[in-house]
This record gives sequence, structure tokens and C-alpha cells, in this order.
Amino acid sequence: MGSVDDITSTIRHTEPEALANLAAVLQLCAAGKLRCSEKTQRPSAATVRTVTESLVAGDFYPDDAIVSYAWPLLLQAGGLARLDGPRLELTPRGRAALGKPAHEVIRGLWERWPRHAPIDELSRVEEIKGQRSAAALSAAGPRRQTVAAALELCPPGEWVTVDDLFGRMRHADLNPAVARSERGLWKLYLGEPEYGSLGYDGHHDWPILEGRYTLAVLFEYAATLGLLDVEYVAAAHARDDFRHMWGADWTDALSRYDGLLTVRRTPLGAYATALTSAYTPPPAVIPGRGIEVLANFDVVATAELAAADRLILDAYATRTSDRVWTLTAAGLLAAVDAGRPPADFAAFLADRAVHELPSTVRTLLDDVGARARQVRDLGMRRVIECTDATVATLLARDRTLRPYCTRIGDRHLLLAPNGEAKVRTALRKLGYALGVEA
Repeated sequence: MGSVDDITSTIRHTEPEALANLAAVLQLCAAGKLRCSEKTQRPSAATVRTVTESLVAGDFYPDDAIVSYAWPLLLQAGGLARLDGPRLELTPRGRAALGKPAHEVIRGLWERWPRHAPIDELSRVEEIKGQRSAAALSAAGPRRQTVAAALELCPPGEWVTVDDLFGRMRHADLNPAVARSERGLWKLYLGEPEYGSLGYDGHHDWPILEGRYTLAVLFEYAATLGLLDVEYVAAAHARDDFRHMWGADWTDALSRYDGLLTVRRTPLGAYATALTSAYTPPPAVIPGRGIEVLANFDVVATAELAAADRLILDAYATRTSDRVWTLTAAGLLAAVDAGRPPADFAAFLADRAVHELPSTVRTLLDDVGARARQVRDLGMRRVIECTDATVATLLARDRTLRPYCTRIGDRHLLLAPNGEAKVRTALRKLGYALGVEA
């Protein structure tokens, strides 16, 4: 590794950032502001910019996406969001996560990442070509599990250089072998396939492949989730372990992660990896109480708000200026229609308001909540049409069909969502079949 003694490094304490960023990204997703490729599941450039603007402390580098690139992928891997076309939307699990302690959600994200990650992290090391060649790479899942296990090699509260961590991993036989075989090595290359192949001696040393893969997982995903504090410099010229390789003459860095110098496992990292069973969150990055709720239904930001808080206010109220939102019944009902309960907003205001909520505002929230409970969406249902009322009566009174059918009018039956298979079986026993419209 080249000397970086004369370069000023940056230290990021990622734990409080991650706890706040999770809320912001979930709110962005709930607001429909995140888009990903339907084919690759990777975030669009516009989405990366949107996430970057919502991060409490910004991304690690101002001109290269790491944290902002990782979050949409983590939400998908964690089952908190799924694609509806190109738009990322919250799943029921994701909506439930909005009300859960952030550290519990993050633990779930890290547990699911090795098995459900939508990308191979090595693909983000673009200088290594040939990754899509048949049988070039090993399965990514076991590699991720190996790197995840390496967090146990970081003593609590102790900074460990990445090269020292590489050595500890090799000593512990934690080898995230990247190439599927010797033949697979020859398919990977820098610059040009024949002369830049990594199959040559000295061109596939552990830091080149396994090390770069480890850096990608730790810097882009473990640090994004707040499991590791990080010290880093600019990636360009931070490491020189690849300079002897053909095709590296005009390459400043082998990966965007080359600038990672040292890591330190956080208490959240110990909790997420099940090394500890209890966890106490650190103080919030931004003080919680900074909202004044007025009797005229205006909500005024009296202090700098977290990005997630602004997104919540935008979802329930109409912004009338940079620091003022106005509550209306129509706006609250629109939020309910988008799956946002008014009770959640009432709790949000009570938690962040400088003073107790005015009676006018409480009344408005209670009224909208009551209205929301008067009409319910029961989801998509199948309707059976009978030729006459006699057949409908026969089916509706059948002991087997009764739990799954509701009579609608004279000739129609409404099927329960989980009862179609049993209804078809029961109909055949009665001498009928569920036909389709001719």
C-alpha cells in the first residue's frame, strides 16, 4: 500500500448516521421518490442524487455514490421495498419498519444481505473486466457470508487497518474466493483480455481480488448500515498493489473503495452480527424537537429538521414556505389513501412539537382517523356469477362453501382471497365447474 501519511484522512462515525438515514430512505420510498432499473434493480442516477440530498451527513465522497447507491439495494434485499415497474415501493414489511426501532431494522437488513442481495458487489469494481464471462466468478452468497464473518475479527472499539484485517481473514481461513476456478481467473482482466488477464502470476494476489471484494462489502454496505466506523482518503493513488499489472498505467485506483484505510466495529455492528443481544442507540444526529404546531393548522419548523422529518410533513401536509406546512382534511385523507395512518402522524407531531398539540389540530386528526376507519379496502376479490338466484342460494348455503363465499345480490357470490382452490373443489362435488365468460 502506498504512503498516505501526507494526506488528510476523513473519519466517519457511521452509527448515528445510519439510524437517521434509514428513516429518511424509508420515507423517500413511501413518497414514491426512488426508482431502479427493472432489469438490474440498481438505483437510477436521479435516485442516487435524491438519496444523497437526504443523508444526514452526505455520502462518503462528494463525487462518487457509495452510501446513496447502497440504500435502495439494501431495502430490496431486506424485503422492505419492491419494484412496481421502475418505482420502488414499500412492502408491508417496509411500512411496518417505519414504526420499529431503527437498530432492529438494520439488524434485519444485514442478516438478509448475504442471501438476498440483488447484485454481486464485485461488479462495482469496474476496472476488473470479464466478470460476466461464463464460469468466471464464484457464487456471491458464500463470499458475502465470509466477509460478514470478518466483522468478528474487529475487536470492539479498536481501529483495524484494512491490510491488517486482510491478514486476520487469511489467518482465520476466511477466504471470499472470487474466481470460480483457475480457468475463471484467466477470464478476468484489466484493460485488455490477453495481456491484462489476472491469470498471470502476481496478477491475482489476495488484495487484488479477495481484498477488493472485501472492501466493497465493508465500505458500501457494512459502513452504510453503521456497523463500522471508517477512516478513508480519496481513492486515487491510495493503494499501489496493482501498479505492476499490465493495463494499470493510466488507472488512478482499482476501485472506488481503495481509499478505505481503517475500520472500527460499532456497538450497532456487534448487535447486527449477534455478538451482543442488547443495544442502546446513541444520541440522535439532529435534535428531535424542532416543530411548532399552531392552532390555525400551520406546522412551523423552528430548528433544522432531518430529511426524514421533512418528508413526513410533505406527505401529510401542504408546504406553504420553506419552514411552514399547513394541515387540511383533504391532505390528511390523501395520506390515508397512500397508506399513511393519521395516528402515526399524530405521534410524530407529539414527539417533535415544542408544545402540546392545540385542540383544533387534535380534533382534526381524530376526525380524519375516524373517517379512515369507516371505509376499508379489503383487497382484490373474485366474483362468481350464477345463471339464476336458485343456483346462487344453493351454493351460498352449502356447508363447505359457506366460509369462503359471501352472497351479493340475487346471483353473485364474493370469494374469500384464500378460498378459490377449496371453492373449485366443492363446486365439482356439487356438480358444477367454475367457468369463464364465453
